[in-house]
Amino acid sequence: MIETDRLILRPWREVDAEALFRYASDPDIGSIAGWPPHTSVENSLEIIRTVFSAPETYAVVLKDPEEPVGSCGIMFSNSLHSAGMQQNEAEIGYWIGKPYWGQGLIPEAVKALLSRCFNDLCIDAVWCGYYDGNIKSKRVCEKCGFKFHHTNNDIVSPLGDRRTEHFYIITKEDYHALHIS
Repeated sequence: MIETDRLILRPWREVDAEALFRYASDPDIGSIAGWPPHTSVENSLEIIRTVFSAPETYAVVLKDPEEPVGSCGIMFSNSLHSAGMQQNEAEIGYWIGKPYWGQGLIPEAVKALLSRCFNDLCIDAVWCGYYDGNIKSKRVCEKCGFKFHHTNNDIVSPLGDRRTEHFYIITKEDYHALHIS
């Protein structure tokens, strides 16, 4: 469990399925990230049991009221990912329900995950990618200190369509330079 000023990042629980469905069923959430909207509470429960059971995958939970409103996670170079990672690098992915857009909650969560990556897990670099047109995700990258690295054109998304994906990176050195006390 990771705690920030407004959030608790904790493992997903099966009892979270209804809250997950409430936000992940919105077609504006998954589509821009390349995954299909959830179709039922049972579908959300299956995602919790499979996809969200991966190590370092967290429910983004508001402290008040204590409710999961999104997800974030760290994917390592030996797992499924979209960035061209090297050994000892990771990628951060995230999403949040539409009612919480523009409140700075995902940058808060991503900064906590960056601290975990560089201070606890001794990762050398962290990647973050987003599909063309996802300006909100681009802003998260910029707010959290990532720097543009490259663009992949005409790639097939998990939805089967062709997209352009932009990749940002932050190295351990860049992270520590930004966080000198």
